[in-house]
Amino acid sequence: MKKIFSAFLSIMLMTSFAGVNHTHAEGDPDSSENVDNIIFLIPDGFSASHATNYRHYKGEYTIFDETLVGMMQTTSADNRVTDSAAAGTAMATGVKTNNEMLGVDPDGNELHSILKAATQHGKASGLVATSTITHATPAAFAANVLSRESEAEIAPQLIGEVDVLLGGGKDFFLPEKEGGHHEDVNLIAEAEELGYTFIENRDQLLGADSGKLLGLFAGEGMAPELDRDEAVEPSLAEMTEVAIESLRNNEDGFFLMVEGSQIDWASHAHDSPWILKDTEAFEAAVEAAVAFAEEDENTLVVIAGDHDTAGMSVGGYDEYESNVDILHGVTATGDYMAEQLDENRDNIADVLQTYANIEPTDEELSVIAEAEEPNIAINRVISERAFVGFTSDAHTGVDVPLYAFGKHSEKFHGFLDNTDLPFLMAEAMGIDFDPYDNVQEGGELPVTATNSPTFALFGLVLALMSAGGLVYFRFTRKVKEE
Repeated sequence: MKKIFSAFLSIMLMTSFAGVNHTHAEGDPDSSENVDNIIFLIPDGFSASHATNYRHYKGEYTIFDETLVGMMQTTSADNRVTDSAAAGTAMATGVKTNNEMLGVDPDGNELHSILKAATQHGKASGLVATSTITHATPAAFAANVLSRESEAEIAPQLIGEVDVLLGGGKDFFLPEKEGGHHEDVNLIAEAEELGYTFIENRDQLLGADSGKLLGLFAGEGMAPELDRDEAVEPSLAEMTEVAIESLRNNEDGFFLMVEGSQIDWASHAHDSPWILKDTEAFEAAVEAAVAFAEEDENTLVVIAGDHDTAGMSVGGYDEYESNVDILHGVTATGDYMAEQLDENRDNIADVLQTYANIEPTDEELSVIAEAEEPNIAINRVISERAFVGFTSDAHTGVDVPLYAFGKHSEKFHGFLDNTDLPFLMAEAMGIDFDPYDNVQEGGELPVTATNSPTFALFGLVLALMSAGGLVYFRFTRKVKEE
């Protein structure tokens, strides 16, 4: 009988927690009004080890330390290790999909994003990235394709849907005769006819009037921060500031997504100086967003990586050591340094001394000279000097930090799934949002036991009835056995 009572009690405890919604924090009475604006910043490939190495590199606490509110899991529908397309889709639509798929569910059904929901409620919208603007993460907020590789198919879906588009990827908006990827369509010309101002360098961006903007600053991805020509390409922070200034004129508010795209690319390449320099550039963009939120007092800022890339470590190589300070002496990416090598690679030492401020050992010289990919070999030599390790060339499935600042930031506390974010953003804005475009009032989640007291109580009653039946069955069987 004692065992039966214990089982009954356990069932009661489990069912009593069925109505707890882990995606919602306790509301703050002072933050009861809806926010006008949301700025969602995504450092692609960024996890806790990136944040820690960057703190050591900077030598003081960072904006990430000041705004940390929780952790987030990143699994996709078909894999514990997501790619950026599935992760972007989850964060934009609240639905998990398969890796490589973008803006659609695993069955290929098109999904409605939080950006589109915001625009349907009168808000302006913007996408900013240092990759092509048609790349997986920005595209997840405004396009629907079966494969993330279909960037030429993504580009026309952005025009007219998003008010401010800033990043790389000019070739995906041009016809083939102008070096683009479209047979005979010039999307830049079409955008201008729709009222967009087209800009393609830093000076034009900084001098642009508010309104619809199409800024394409490179044919493909923009330059890494270490290699960026500041006279030609704007920084991520500058693009963020211009986007905010343009969008803030909409009286109904705005939704802006900003991606630090190349933290991921640098991590894939094991280029620790590039990782940390692009993280520095991303932090400047976050600071610009937070500064606006402090001034505006009606803006929510959310920051979350879409996944971890490369399994970077703080310390490594079987040593109790971290020496990221030496990375301040590196002034170029491994890709750029490899391009400076002569045909016979007999100038490796000069290149490393010039751009990395290190004198390579004979062993390091030999590794780079014999490497099939000298850029990767250079990166690994420098990263080992800094005791920054990597476990993979690909993504990993570890949870990533979640950050928030401003009005309704308390909603994002704790442990969340990446699919929770758009629903919480909709609640913060007080807008209708359903990924399958079935309108729900007040930006609420579809009715489930996790967010409806009535539904939860009904589920609890059913569970208790089932538990009672189980107790009766076990008791009567025990009596018969005795």
